[in-house]
Amino acid sequence: MFDNMSKKEAQDHILDLVKEYCDKYHNIQGEYKPGDRISYAGRVYDSDEMINLVDSSLEFWLTGGRYTRQFEREFGKYLGLKYVSLVNSGSSANLCAFMSLTSPLLGERRVKRGDEVITVACGFPTTVTPAILFGAVPVFVDVTLPQYNIDVSMLEKALSKKTKAVMVAHTLGNPFDLGAVKDFCDKHNLWLVEDNCDALGSTYTYKGEERFTGTVGDIGTSSFYPPHHMTMGEGGAVYTSNPLLHKIIRSVRDWGRDCYCESGRDNTCGCRHSAQYGELPFGYDHKYVYSHFGYNLKVTDMQAAIGCAQLKKFPSFVEKRKYNHAKLKDLLKCVEDKIILPKPCENSSPSWFGFLITCREGVDRAKVVESVEKAGIQTRMLFAGNLLRHPCFDEMRSNKEGYRVVGDLSVTDRIMKDTFWVGVYPGMTDAMIEYMAESIIKALTIL
Repeated sequence: MFDNMSKKEAQDHILDLVKEYCDKYHNIQGEYKPGDRISYAGRVYDSDEMINLVDSSLEFWLTGGRYTRQFEREFGKYLGLKYVSLVNSGSSANLCAFMSLTSPLLGERRVKRGDEVITVACGFPTTVTPAILFGAVPVFVDVTLPQYNIDVSMLEKALSKKTKAVMVAHTLGNPFDLGAVKDFCDKHNLWLVEDNCDALGSTYTYKGEERFTGTVGDIGTSSFYPPHHMTMGEGGAVYTSNPLLHKIIRSVRDWGRDCYCESGRDNTCGCRHSAQYGELPFGYDHKYVYSHFGYNLKVTDMQAAIGCAQLKKFPSFVEKRKYNHAKLKDLLKCVEDKIILPKPCENSSPSWFGFLITCREGVDRAKVVESVEKAGIQTRMLFAGNLLRHPCFDEMRSNKEGYRVVGDLSVTDRIMKDTFWVGVYPGMTDAMIEYMAESIIKALTIL
């Protein structure tokens, strides 16, 4: 077939076939019928993503390459930030973000073992895990209803001489009170890491300027796991406007090395064999000098290729999530006597990841969830509910060491007991949203 074709002609022919294949065998969605399974999340894609994926595979660079550079550049432009580093997951993004704060290059502001990081127990564990594994002390404060975000009135109470940072997530797309948290961090010279994995596309108006969540603090993180706002299959990103933090983030991501050459390039610094590092022999190969304890958290170019296609569609994804959330909320207002509906943070415009529902007193969440699931609607808890009650905390809890709690976390426990959520992802139709509302209302009225 390829005997009379140039390499470029052969590639174009293959990609034309990929488009034809995708259009015929993928994204074939019949008319929705009530009772059909409704997932809480799903991929939304077309032949653009598949063409990019195959194009990258034909190049066979495999590790980060031209698509990675393109995504980092275009994603940074979207966010309004100069520095973006792609990684292999949102959890790796959080690990990279936190570990960058432990760098000796930060001087007195570096996080050391035993230093404290203010956070919440109501959320996903990998917001907290990096600090624990490093030997820092998470300080847990409660959250608020119906925002499901950090209770900013507890920040000053959580502060100690050992506090170095605040690391907290925007819950299911709803921004936390960035104004209060950022002002608190600035007042006390603390780092702010925004776990933006569930909130990409959300905005918050800070000091009169509307900004994307993840860009107000010192570092932001994103996840591109399939259920999230956009996908690469696996993947994540760490972003900042601080050039020193960016340098450290790249080092932590790339084995902890001091060298900043891109893959396949040598001697970008111009002194690969002519400088002194630590106690190494003078002129030791800069490519193998390690300034941090790091990891290999890099993404593949095939993942980035998918992301480049997703990013072009992303603004429409955000609008559809907002539309679906608003429609479902409007349909459920008739049962507000039985459930608490979510409320966006003041000064924000959420890019909702899901629709949170908290059962009021006397309403049994387990029975509601059972009924909704039987109707074919997938539900989820608010992740850990209260992370401190999970088996991973058994040893620390029994020894009463390794963390602090400020307050009683009563709202966190309430969410653990009474809250669940359903999806609002862009692939949902009006008919699906209406059926979800009908099923939730039915479950509430038969109790």
